[in-house]
Amino acid sequence: MISVNKKNKHHGFSLVELAIVMLIVTLLLGGLLVPLNAQIDQQRTKETLKTLAELKETLIGFAIVNGRLPCPAAPNTTTGLESYTGAVGTSACTNPFDGLLPAATLGITPINSNGLLLDGWNNPIHYAVSNKTIGSQTNALITTNGIKNATLNSLSAPTLTLLYVCASTPAPATTNCGTATVLTDKAPALVFSLGKNGNRGSLGPDQTANVNTPADPIFVSHTQSSDGAGNEEFDDIVEWLSTGILINRLVSAGQLP
Repeated sequence: MISVNKKNKHHGFSLVELAIVMLIVTLLLGGLLVPLNAQIDQQRTKETLKTLAELKETLIGFAIVNGRLPCPAAPNTTTGLESYTGAVGTSACTNPFDGLLPAATLGITPINSNGLLLDGWNNPIHYAVSNKTIGSQTNALITTNGIKNATLNSLSAPTLTLLYVCASTPAPATTNCGTATVLTDKAPALVFSLGKNGNRGSLGPDQTANVNTPADPIFVSHTQSSDGAGNEEFDDIVEWLSTGILINRLVSAGQLP
């Protein structure tokens, strides 16, 4: 008797079934990637905050040793050195409000090929310093021994204003915070990161204020907000040096009075 072997039939996935599987996988991966990206941004924010806090200490240390704060590096620097209009320590800064941290001058590492310190998103850290005349001392904070020559009384005068940090865009004023809440008007210097977006693309008024065009001693700092929250995206991180802390540390180091 001749037996007939029936072939087993193997059924594969249909195109519709494969499409459904791919859709499910895509949705699952998308759900995982969003929290992961958020975690990465949170970590970079923490790293940047830590760096900015350490930089304030570095600036104080520089002032104790040199009797002045450093000038910012020029925006187009290729050296990372502080930039003066004339001789270092005896003249004005070229970019007091719109410069970069002079990491090479401060001896900070690691730095990039242009001598600049980068934030968590690999953008250069910005730095501003007041060029105010205090007492009878011109460019008091950036001139060698200028802080001492300005005298303790002038440095601690209630009417003295230096860099402004506002809680929102200063309007309509162009020389102070105007109707915006004043976080401080006595910051000798400040360091800041332009955040993840690096202030690239379409900017709202708050981030434009920190780009500083035209350059002025007014900056904005507030809680980070995503695009569409309020009137704009804002992810800048601003840390300022306190006049009181600077004076206290200089007194302790014998630089004042």
